[in-house]
Amino acid sequence: MAVFLEKILDLFSGPNDPASGKKKLMRVIAKSLNSNKFNKFFKVKTGMVEPAFAEFFYAMYKTVASAQVFMQNAVKSPALKMAAIDTFLDEKVKAILDGLSPEAIEKRAKETNPKELTGKLREELTALTAAFNAPAMAAVDGCYNHILTFAQFVGFDFFSLLKKFDSSLTERNFNRSPQFTAIKGDQVVRPIQNFLEAAGGLDPDIDWKTVQKVLKSYKNMDVVAADQWNKLLVQWREVKRSNILELMVRHITATPLWQPKMTVLPNEHIAEPYLENFKVSTAAAIESIVNAKRNAKVRELAKAVFGSADTNRLRYYTAQNHEIYVKKNFEGFTHVMGLNLLKAFLSDCFQKDIQEICDLLLIRGQWSSNGLSRQLSEGFHDIKAMIDQVAAFDDALADNGQNGARLKAALIRSDRDKSQAKYIRIILGSVNEEAENLIRTAAQGLIVIGKNFKSVLEDMQKKSHELIINWKELESASNEPVGPKITMVYKKMYCFIQILQLLVQSNEDVEAAS
Repeated sequence: MAVFLEKILDLFSGPNDPASGKKKLMRVIAKSLNSNKFNKFFKVKTGMVEPAFAEFFYAMYKTVASAQVFMQNAVKSPALKMAAIDTFLDEKVKAILDGLSPEAIEKRAKETNPKELTGKLREELTALTAAFNAPAMAAVDGCYNHILTFAQFVGFDFFSLLKKFDSSLTERNFNRSPQFTAIKGDQVVRPIQNFLEAAGGLDPDIDWKTVQKVLKSYKNMDVVAADQWNKLLVQWREVKRSNILELMVRHITATPLWQPKMTVLPNEHIAEPYLENFKVSTAAAIESIVNAKRNAKVRELAKAVFGSADTNRLRYYTAQNHEIYVKKNFEGFTHVMGLNLLKAFLSDCFQKDIQEICDLLLIRGQWSSNGLSRQLSEGFHDIKAMIDQVAAFDDALADNGQNGARLKAALIRSDRDKSQAKYIRIILGSVNEEAENLIRTAAQGLIVIGKNFKSVLEDMQKKSHELIINWKELESASNEPVGPKITMVYKKMYCFIQILQLLVQSNEDVEAAS
């Protein structure tokens, strides 16, 4: 636009006489002002802004005065965003949203089977996503941005401008008729410029009915009277088309090429983040339900294995140390329960009952084939080696351990050095991966031992033994009946293997298994 006007200036003056061209343009502007539909706003000869100008702004001020109060801090209000979204939702979608609230999910979890509930939650989330398609989100965002434009417009300081024309005017008091007098143009140049910037995005032709509906929902009352607002829009459309305000600024400031600042239209996106929030919260609720189901099953199985014994056996890979990292927004230790239970099982069951049975079967037992006993022997020694592996893993997390020292130093520096956060996450990821591998390896080794115990029990009950041929000798060498003891240990192992598998299964696998 500025380049275009400069070309016009050249036409009037020629490139070598800008002053003459400016004078000619100023005469054109003066002529345009005199012939303008709203020429009563400004007297070109005297340079005075007339009461008619103030009366136009006073009419707008009366219309938006209450809205100025209502819209204070509105653009920061989550309730306004929710009102904009809610206006575009049908009853079916609203019902889905109500059912996906944290409070509703918590209540439903008490009344519905976990597997059935998680399935329903996923179905409802899919339906919600379909309802929030691209056109629907565009409609929500468009309406909200019109509200922001409205807030920008009503936020203009009409009172300060009008007080220049009537010093006795009091703010938002419309009980007396103002007595406006003409004032010099230079007193209103800056307010006009500010107004053009505030009103630049106010489009009289958009769907203001829906905007008013949202605002009424937000405040539970009419923020601005609909008939008065529509009248204001009609008047503003005419004034805007006339360019009277721009012409006044150009004439008063003697800058014929002046242009108002380009208004940056609001471009907020509220629908997609709203949907994403529900996706995240619902996914977290599903995870919580599945984890609760998983933990309940683990506690039930752990009671069968350990009774009332304390299973917190590690010194550093603990729930307490896990919280230190969680408080700093890190993942923390993700396999505390599993690895502590493994440590407890190795101490309480493996080193006692399982080792005693394996010693009896492998040392004193006469196997029909060395190959048949090799599986049990290898499984036993693999698990036995894990006693030291788990201890070494835990010791590495001590303050002077390989991982513990690095984590402690990085955590101390993380508050002032943000790059340390990535380093901490890498170490924690590696530590948790190692913990999971220990749990998976233990489960595999115990499965091998368990299968062999089952085969031994079956062989023991046969009249003609096929695996071990000296059962009578083994019975006499044992302090208690061999069969019942192996059966008891086998049941504990079976329960414990289930625990380990549950603790490393994905949520989807846990759901499918229920």
